[in-house]
Amino acid sequence: MEESNQEGSAEKFFRDFGKKFDQFLVEAKDASTRVEADLKKKFEELKVAAEKFKNDAENKERWKEVEASLKKAGEELNNAMKAAFKKGQ
Repeated sequence: MEESNQEGSAEKFFRDFGKKFDQFLVEAKDASTRVEADLKKKFEELKVAAEKFKNDAENKERWKEVEASLKKAGEELNNAMKAAFKKGQ
């Protein structure tokens, strides 16, 4: 009878193990779905941040060009004023 009881214990153990393993697989799948959703969200956030950074960099370059052009225009205006008010030679 003791042998029969041991077989029953092993069967019960494996049945419980199977149920717990099935539950683990369900939870693992749910977790992977959540992780995938989180990663997609972070990826989208990074894409937005990269686009913003790119736009900021382009704007910075544009302003550098504007600054250089204004500086050149200021120098030309300065030269024109000097020429206009230069004492007669």
